[in-house]
Amino acid sequence: MRVCVVGAGAAGLCAARHLIAEPCVTAVDVLEQSGQLGGTWVYTENVGYDDFGLPIHTSMYKSLRTNLPKEIMGFPDFPIPDSEKSYLPARDMLAFLQLYSDKHGVTRHIRFNQHVQLIKPKQGPNGELWDVTFKDLTSGLTNTKEYEYVFVCNGHYNTPFIPNIPGLKEFKGDVMHSHDYRVPDIFSNKRVLVVGAGPSGMDIAYEITSVTRKVILSHHLKEQPRTVFPDNLVQKPDVDRLEGNTAIFQDGSQEEVDVVFLSTGYIYNFPFLHPSCDIVVDDNCVEPLYKHLVNIAHPTMCFIGVPYYVCAYSMFDLQVRYYVRSMNGTFELPTREEMTAHLEEEKRDRAARGFTKRQTHMMGPDQAGYYESLSSESGAAPLPAVFTAVHNDSSQRFLDHLASFRNDVYKLIDADNFVCYRA
Repeated sequence: MRVCVVGAGAAGLCAARHLIAEPCVTAVDVLEQSGQLGGTWVYTENVGYDDFGLPIHTSMYKSLRTNLPKEIMGFPDFPIPDSEKSYLPARDMLAFLQLYSDKHGVTRHIRFNQHVQLIKPKQGPNGELWDVTFKDLTSGLTNTKEYEYVFVCNGHYNTPFIPNIPGLKEFKGDVMHSHDYRVPDIFSNKRVLVVGAGPSGMDIAYEITSVTRKVILSHHLKEQPRTVFPDNLVQKPDVDRLEGNTAIFQDGSQEEVDVVFLSTGYIYNFPFLHPSCDIVVDDNCVEPLYKHLVNIAHPTMCFIGVPYYVCAYSMFDLQVRYYVRSMNGTFELPTREEMTAHLEEEKRDRAARGFTKRQTHMMGPDQAGYYESLSSESGAAPLPAVFTAVHNDSSQRFLDHLASFRNDVYKLIDADNFVCYRA
């Protein structure tokens, strides 16, 4: 089996690590658009487009530290090396991924500066095959290779989601997305409207209070964060509209602002997939995927890392192990009809529990059940329950103690228990 892995971020490296150890796999090509591995963990001061005219992939800002403790950010069989702190700077995470790749012999399989342009299924003599067309950005040469399997691992924190706020296009001040944020200095003495209170929105809003005249954090969190913010930050409900330099909120209040800073998340984007791959992204729902992973229409294509609010690296590892076990015959995937029925049942269940279509791939409280379903169906080793427990604890600490939660230090006691030394 010849396998193509799209992307050399954490998900792609994890996929390659298991594939090259699998006897039934004869060749693994990891196609990486940039000149180094690491995906979103690579920091660059550049924004917009790279030297080849392609969008800058990373959304990393200079001060970023992980928002989950390192104790649950490693891989199940390759934890992050022990150190005093639980929350690490981006450069440490990048160094960890380099170590992981080198130790498992993945680095030599990576083809850097390869822009994947088109992936298209075709019928081979013994079943479906994939034509993958990619361009060597340094030489300008385009190549098409044939594979039995495709692992899509291009990440989903690189294509900004721009909300439809009335008046945004006519806004007279500056508009930027958190994807292009690097350092706070650009907001010096300005009144900044931050739209969105996800992890990056909260983090950046807090950080820029040190230089701004005022920060207005607009969000629709059901519960107000308990974090005590600096005096120059106020919280508001969702923006109703913008008029000139005035932001008008859903409660009727108004604020004069100089900058609209969109921390509104990202959209799943697979521009290299031909329509015949039968993958559709609608309102950030990627369909049709079985268990957020297998392309139901073409089961020799999988997507690693689509779910969010998860223990990412451990989930990547479990997803990959699940799928590789289907490749080598350890277990058989359900029929396409059965996978479709499972997908429809999951959609009904999540809708009944209040999830919107846009939240199709959001796990959070559902993550433990998701991990269990992957391991039980495939026979793959399960993830320790302590991972989910630490994730939930850390996520709550983020909301309640944004200024200090990264001083917490976690220790895993066993597969079920942990201790946390609070800041």
